[in-house]
Amino acid sequence: MTPEGKVKKRVSKILKEYGAYYFSPVTGGFGRSGVPDIVACYQGVFIGIECKAGDNKLTALQLKNLEDIHTNGGWGMIVNEETAGDVKAVLLYIKYLREKIK
Repeated sequence: MTPEGKVKKRVSKILKEYGAYYFSPVTGGFGRSGVPDIVACYQGVFIGIECKAGDNKLTALQLKNLEDIHTNGGWGMIVNEETAGDVKAVLLYIKYLREKIK
């Protein structure tokens, strides 16, 4: 498994643990380039997660997609080996916000 694959696996495990809907889009062929590695929805919040490993940086197209998600009310995240656990914090925060506005 690639280092980025390990990050994706860790993020997917967290999303599954919290019952989020998520998938990894296929971008080759007929897919759209720059789409985040993992697309999720948790308690009505759209989340795009770009996973990176090592010194890998976002491409301009990946950044644009995350900005477009944010502009449209979703949450865009960039995670790596050290910050993959932040996905759990974001899900807990979304849950807190949803409970607060009930």
